[in-house]
Amino acid sequence: FVTKPAPPAAAATLATLGSASAPLPASAAASRQWRQVKVPFEDTVYDIDFDSPTHGYIVGARGSFAETNDGGATWEPRSFSNLDAEEEITYRFQVVSFNNGEGWVLGKPTLLLHTKDGGKTWERIPLSPKLPGEPTGILATGPNSAEMITSSGAVYTTENAGRNWKAQVKETIDATLNRISSSGVSGASYFTGSIVNEQRDSKGAYIAVSSRGNFFLTWEPGQDFWIPHNRGTPRRIQNMGFVRGDIKNGLWMTLNGGKLLVSSSDSVDLSSEEFPFDEANIKTGGYGLTDVAWRDDNEVWAVGGSNTMYVSKDNGRNFVFDKSANDIPGNLYNVKFFREFGNAGWALGSNGLLLKYVGENA
Repeated sequence: FVTKPAPPAAAATLATLGSASAPLPASAAASRQWRQVKVPFEDTVYDIDFDSPTHGYIVGARGSFAETNDGGATWEPRSFSNLDAEEEITYRFQVVSFNNGEGWVLGKPTLLLHTKDGGKTWERIPLSPKLPGEPTGILATGPNSAEMITSSGAVYTTENAGRNWKAQVKETIDATLNRISSSGVSGASYFTGSIVNEQRDSKGAYIAVSSRGNFFLTWEPGQDFWIPHNRGTPRRIQNMGFVRGDIKNGLWMTLNGGKLLVSSSDSVDLSSEEFPFDEANIKTGGYGLTDVAWRDDNEVWAVGGSNTMYVSKDNGRNFVFDKSANDIPGNLYNVKFFREFGNAGWALGSNGLLLKYVGENA
């Protein structure tokens, strides 16, 4: 997979994303292209990943962890043998990543688990308390190999199952901003030292939002430091990501108040302080958007507060409402498609909500 879920902070901020009295979009003619799948817990589902078309895992709050062997039709609860039941429930498992039977699970408070046998046994990987920031993302990249990012923008790789980690970014974001504080990036002087909503594209580039939501940063493999960029709007950034999973295709940005901006592929200049964005035609009624994902070159899905879902068939220019989760209480935080496994699609949310993409023939 190439993206990570919106962080739990999104849950705390959803209440401010839109007006509680704002009317939901008219759903009389809306599609219903997703079907709810039962999971063995009622806590927030934060991430999902597969290492084959049939085998995958979901992770969530309060130690929630489940496995499927039938492509996600059914899920069975699992636990970690090296964590007792009382300890496990204190963790919020935020990220799961698999690659050819080798997997990693990242939890909070900081916990990193590794398996080499498809999840039958797990090893707890110690991490240095001197690590800059908290680990927020992990990606399985090959045998005994993984890539990790922290809330301070540090990127590390391991090739020996987490025994040693090699830094990929030479300069901390704090040091970068201090060095270029007069560059004209609005809000850089107010940087609190942490980033949120870090996302990785298929080639290893990252995008992240400052914790205040007032500017964003990009980093590509080989660069010594992160490059800050103006958000170009007075509204606070809620989340950002890549068009079709690649920074070269452009970026998307969701803003406070349910706005969605999409850049075009020929406007991406990573050395520029500002990116040109076009506002998408999406009627959210003020409800915040938490995640966006491209199913193919034209079909795009956006999810958000009050379990709202929207679909575009023109590469993110115009969206219409989808009522798949309209009658389910809660919020959606993450939507992702697995092109390598038949383009299977999943949407994740609060209260144990897991939706599977079934298309227009549902």
